[in-house]
Amino acid sequence: MNLFADIRTLVLSALDAMVTAGDLPRGLITDNVTAEPPRDATHGDMATNAAMVLAKPAGMKPRDIAEKLAQRLTDDPRITSAEVAGPGFLNLRLAPSVWQGVAATVLGEGTDYGRGSLGAGKRVNVEYVSANPTGPLHVGHTRGAVFGDALASLLAFAGWDVTREYVINDGGNQIDALARSVYLRYLEAHGQEVAFPDGTYPGDYLIPVGVKLKEQVGAEYIDEPEAVWLDPIRNFATDEMMALIREDLALLGVKMDHFFSEKSLYNTGKIEACLKKLDDMGLIYRGTLAPPKGKLPDDYEAREQTLFKSTDFGDDQDRPIQKNDGAWTYFAPDIAYHNDKIERGFDALINVFGADHGGYVKRMKAAVQALSGGKVPLDIKLTQLVKLFKNGEEFKMSKRAGNFVTLRDLIDEVGSDVTRFVMLTRKNDAPLDFDFSKVMEQSRENPVFYVQYAHARVASVLRKAADAGIDVSDSALKAADLSKLAHVAELALLRKVAEWPRLVETAARSNEPHRVAFYLYEIAGDLHGLWNLGNAETDLRFIQEDDPATSQAKIALARSVAIVIAAGLGILGVTQAEEMR
Repeated sequence: MNLFADIRTLVLSALDAMVTAGDLPRGLITDNVTAEPPRDATHGDMATNAAMVLAKPAGMKPRDIAEKLAQRLTDDPRITSAEVAGPGFLNLRLAPSVWQGVAATVLGEGTDYGRGSLGAGKRVNVEYVSANPTGPLHVGHTRGAVFGDALASLLAFAGWDVTREYVINDGGNQIDALARSVYLRYLEAHGQEVAFPDGTYPGDYLIPVGVKLKEQVGAEYIDEPEAVWLDPIRNFATDEMMALIREDLALLGVKMDHFFSEKSLYNTGKIEACLKKLDDMGLIYRGTLAPPKGKLPDDYEAREQTLFKSTDFGDDQDRPIQKNDGAWTYFAPDIAYHNDKIERGFDALINVFGADHGGYVKRMKAAVQALSGGKVPLDIKLTQLVKLFKNGEEFKMSKRAGNFVTLRDLIDEVGSDVTRFVMLTRKNDAPLDFDFSKVMEQSRENPVFYVQYAHARVASVLRKAADAGIDVSDSALKAADLSKLAHVAELALLRKVAEWPRLVETAARSNEPHRVAFYLYEIAGDLHGLWNLGNAETDLRFIQEDDPATSQAKIALARSVAIVIAAGLGILGVTQAEEMR
């Protein structure tokens, strides 16, 4: 049930009746007609823009349409008033029974309440994290992991068939550097003193990898030239780092459906075949790019390169795909990788990149548009940096990795729930300050505590009511006399519950899971507010002494809020709390 969608349907039906009656011309397009909360809650429960949208194509004044529409809408028992505002907006007030019925709907549907059909079963690939397998995940990766995982869950809740994917960047020079670093740790495990030159990875996390390599091969690679050990250690080191990354992701509650190896594109003809596909379209050519803007370096020399015509698809300039020595640029295997996704039959693609990949967005979208003929949309979400603070100052934790704070450090400090929720308290492309002082508080300044506490409070009410002999099963609460929920604060909380399906759809359309976190914080605040009112006004308490019927109605309201919170926390990957310690 989506009450806003139901009222929109009612508006459209009234418009159809106006057409039949000759009050509106035929052939009007109503796709942009909405029913949504008014900007000012004092104006009503919902507002529709129908008159404003249809006035010009109908050749009529908006207020004339709105007034006739209002007359028809008030014939429906769900609408208690319809008032024309401004140039022609229509503000609607709904009968209390409509809001009271929301609780019954939620109790009947459980955590499936709000689950949508927006995706209509279409297949979407969400690629996120995809960190180079050269070390453990750090705080920056953590934000991308949380955002991508919550987005994938949100889309699944909205009806998409979602594949969570991690691309293993195991085909570049960084893996050679990893292999050399592991070889040094291997020599160290044999008692040799080693030094890490520039371009290697000196982090302590490679010490156990070197020890494990020693256990597997003994002294086999000591004093051997690089040509002997580079390839096998590349494979060994990549496997070990991916095992470490999988463990890191598991700590965060992230489980991928598919790991794609970039190396699988090399020496298989896949890159060549993909670029031939573009060449056959006339999109590959030999040319010279304009010099970079600003002061040119002294050694700059324009040179002919193999280029992709990404400017045909909105990019700022064409992009190199092959170096003069015949080696591929980073862009070439990325094109082939996305072509692989298209060939796997996905209807939509989403990539979650760090903010430092902002310059990659247009070229990647251009490639996907070209390869799919514009049929497969690609949305790229950038996650901004995370800064750690404690007591108002930048917080330095242990740096097991050598030069950055790891995901494990963060989880050890505050836990997965706090980490995940806080990472979603800002839009993905806004910088995030992670304040350890606030996230450890038991107050509304700690958003995850505030939301979990709301759920725990409802669980406490259910336990107390059950101890008092009140049937608090969802079926019993659904059958309660919900007309007893008549106080303005109770109806306001029901309105908030009714927003959940619309919120899910809006967030899924825009690929913005942070909207779920914002909503949960708001509805938790409304529940806490009603709870506090009950401290002063006893008739607002969820359990009414010697009045089980009224208690059931009020508990039905509380339980509907808890169901929505549980569903939202499930999307965010945060556990619901039954009690707070």
